[in-house]
Amino acid sequence: MAIPDYQTLMLPLLKWLSDGKPHTARETYNHLSQLFNLTADEMSQELPNSNQPIIENRIGWAKTYLKKAGLVNNTQRGIWQISEQGSRFLQTNPTKLTNQELLNIPEFLSFKQLSHSSENQTKQTEVDTDENTPTELMDSSYQKIRETLAAELLNCIKACSPAFFERLVVDVMLALGYGGSRHDTGKATRLTKDGGIDGIIQEDKLGLDMIYLQAKRWEATVGRPDIQKFAGALQGERAKKGVFITTSDFSCEAINYVKHLDVKIILINGARLAELMIDYNVGVSTRQVYEMKQIDGDYFEDAD
Repeated sequence: MAIPDYQTLMLPLLKWLSDGKPHTARETYNHLSQLFNLTADEMSQELPNSNQPIIENRIGWAKTYLKKAGLVNNTQRGIWQISEQGSRFLQTNPTKLTNQELLNIPEFLSFKQLSHSSENQTKQTEVDTDENTPTELMDSSYQKIRETLAAELLNCIKACSPAFFERLVVDVMLALGYGGSRHDTGKATRLTKDGGIDGIIQEDKLGLDMIYLQAKRWEATVGRPDIQKFAGALQGERAKKGVFITTSDFSCEAINYVKHLDVKIILINGARLAELMIDYNVGVSTRQVYEMKQIDGDYFEDAD
């Protein structure tokens, strides 16, 4: 089944803690994952911009909101336990528990009002109806911004001259850690007339091996014949490694062809090229940085 959203997890989480005993976060993650029959793949599925599993993030936010409502306590770091108010709440035999139901609890209502204190105080308290956690909403917004940037970046690349595109490819390879310095790369990179190789770059700073490059600023899909021509050029140079970069895409035949070659050829299409440029700050600059912070439990260990 699909990974449940954080509001769906609220009531099962509270019932899991109903025995009144303290439970570790790990015990809770495992129990709820088994309760919802999540597969190993679903349990390991991570947030797009974090190494945290989605199910753990959603359980964590479910616990946070239950805690804000006074239904759950943190007896110590990573240890969760139902509160007396939580036990009384379960005695009412609730059939569901969402943010809407939590608004009937004064502690949670105060929390929501405090969250909106910078807004018009006469405005009715808003209820989070989205199934995604705040972390997931931020990740989703970030991904949309990144996708828009990648599309704009690819348009800029396609509008540049072939010579500039070749320099751009070298800049990306340098950013990835190949070629040593730009001075060394300038010496190592050369254009050839065989039609199959556009340049050569050192694999490392010592120049222990060379990587042969092919850069195509194309709109049309790169097919198997183009890759065969590149592979033939590599064999002519007795080369073992090559990178074929294009602003367009590769056909399925081209992708399957490189899997069965003795030489290693990496295919980078326009979408992947834009991603690498964003990841390694080639042709882009940082406009604004947002930091996501959480409580440092170690700092408060001796607070009692």
